[in-house]
Amino acid sequence: MKTKLLLIIIGFAVVTDSVHAAEQVPGPHKPANPSTQASPSTSAKPNVIFIKTDDQRLDSLSMTGHPVTKTPNIDQLAADGVFFSNAFITSPICGPSRSNFFTGQWERKNRQGFYHVSKNHIPHHVFDQSWIMQLKSAGYFTGYIGKHHATIGPAKERNRYMKENIDFCYMKGGHLGFDLMKHKEFQNLKQSSQIEGLYEATEVFMRPEKDKDYFFDNAHESVSDFLNRRDHGKPFALSLNVNLPHASSIGGMGAKDTDPEMYRTLYNDAQDDFVFPDGYPAIKVPLPEKVFRQDELMRYYRTTNPAALLNKKTKMARAVTAIDMMIGKLRKQLEEMGIAENTIIVFASDHGLLLGEHGLGGKTFLYDECVRIPMIFYSPYFSTKQRGTTLDEMVVGQDLPATILQMCGIAVPDSYQGKSMLPLMEGKSVQWRKEVFCENLFTDQGYPRMEAVRSDEWKYIRYFSKENDRMKYLPDASIDGEQPVYEELFNVKDDPKEQINLASNPEFAAVLATYRNRCQELVTELAK
Repeated sequence: MKTKLLLIIIGFAVVTDSVHAAEQVPGPHKPANPSTQASPSTSAKPNVIFIKTDDQRLDSLSMTGHPVTKTPNIDQLAADGVFFSNAFITSPICGPSRSNFFTGQWERKNRQGFYHVSKNHIPHHVFDQSWIMQLKSAGYFTGYIGKHHATIGPAKERNRYMKENIDFCYMKGGHLGFDLMKHKEFQNLKQSSQIEGLYEATEVFMRPEKDKDYFFDNAHESVSDFLNRRDHGKPFALSLNVNLPHASSIGGMGAKDTDPEMYRTLYNDAQDDFVFPDGYPAIKVPLPEKVFRQDELMRYYRTTNPAALLNKKTKMARAVTAIDMMIGKLRKQLEEMGIAENTIIVFASDHGLLLGEHGLGGKTFLYDECVRIPMIFYSPYFSTKQRGTTLDEMVVGQDLPATILQMCGIAVPDSYQGKSMLPLMEGKSVQWRKEVFCENLFTDQGYPRMEAVRSDEWKYIRYFSKENDRMKYLPDASIDGEQPVYEELFNVKDDPKEQINLASNPEFAAVLATYRNRCQELVTELAK
C-alpha cells in the first residue's frame, strides 16, 4: 500500500507473503520518468550511504509524532524519498541486529548472537556476501565508520578481515561513548563529540584532499593501515554507524567545554512537553518473575525514576536532533561535491527501546517499542510520484541489504532471506509477507528468550524459562519442542500499545492456536 507522506505517521497497516530471496535486476535503477529529474549518465553506478543509528525508536522523529524533538532534515529526506511505516527489526539488540544486516538473514539462520554468549562469528565467506562487500566486488570504494558490534572471523582476529577488506575502515568494536577521543582509534579527530567527530571522518572519506592530511598523518597505528584515500574514479559505498541515542553514549553529553552548547541546553525549555506512558511510574511489569525480574536489568536501562527518565528523554532528543543536523550537513556536502544526483541515502536504526512502557526499560523485548524502527530510502532516481510516499508493507532489516544491491544493479546472494523492497518502491504489484517473525536469543542481563509473530492485526509472543538458559545460546530449543512458560496475545489493530493480553481469554482460543502454530512453522522454516 502506498500513500503520500503528509502529517504524523502512525498506525499498523496491512501487508502481504513469505520470506524469500530478492530477484536480480539488469542494472542500476533509473527514474521511471527521466524528464522529471536530473540524472547522471545511464552507465554510472549510484553511490550509497547507509546511516544506522542505535536504539532509535520509530516515534523519535517530528514526522512520527515526537512532541519535542525537531528533525527537519530527516523529515525532508522522507519527503524526498520513501518512508516505511511498518519497518521491523527481528532481533532487537545491538550485535544480533547488526549481524542480520550483514548477512541478510534471521538470527535463527546465521546463529550469531553476542559472541560472549553464542561463541559464534560471521565467517569470512559469509561476510563476503554482505551488501558492502558485494559492492566492493562490483568495483565500489567502500567505507565503514563508527560503531561495530558484530564479530567478523574468529574473535582472536579482532575483525582484521573486515578491516583489511573495507577500503576505509574507521571503527571501534562495542560502545563509543559521547567523547570519541577517549579511544585511541579516534584521537586523530578535531571534534571529540560523537556525532560531530563521526561526521568529520565522513568528510574525510568523501573528500580526502589536502586539508585532510592531518587525519591520515595522525591516525593511530591500530587504524592507520585501514584508511585508504578514496579513489574518485569509483562509485562509493559508505556504512555510517552512530552509537546514539543509546544510553551508553549520552552520559557524558555536554561535559566538555568543547562540546556544542546544544548538548547542555537544547530542549531544557520543553521539559513539560515530554510524554510518559499512561500510568507511569506505577506501571506493573506484566511478566511473571519466572520470565523476568526488573532488578536484573542493566542500571542505565531502568526507568522507574521519573526525574532520571526525563533526563534520559531530554538527552536522547538532543542526540536525535544532532543526528538530524548531521544528515542536513551531509546532503549539503553531496550537493557541493556535485554528486547528490547520483547518491542513494538509506536511514534506519538497529532497533527501538522501551522507556517505561509495560513498566520496562531496555531492549530485546518483542513489544513494538523495541521492534519497530524508522526506515527511509532516498534515491535521486525516484520519480516525482514516488517521492514523499509512505509504504505500509511489513518490511524487516534483512530486506535492506537486498534492496541496496538491487538498486545498484547487483545480483542478490542466494544466502539472503530478506527480500528487495525496490518493487514496492516502484509501485509494482508483488506478493509480500503477511507477518514478521521476531526473536530474542540473548540470555544475559536478565533478558528472557522470546519468539513472536506479528501481523497487521495480531501479535503472539512466547517466553521460555530463564532458569535453564542463563548465558546459554539455545537457537534449537524451541524447534526441538521446548514449551514456553508464558504467552501473550495482543490485537494490535485495536490495542496498538499492547496492553490487553488475550492469551488466557477463551474467546480467542482459536486465534491463539493459529499463531502458536504459525510461530512454530516460522521458527523452523527460518532456521533452514
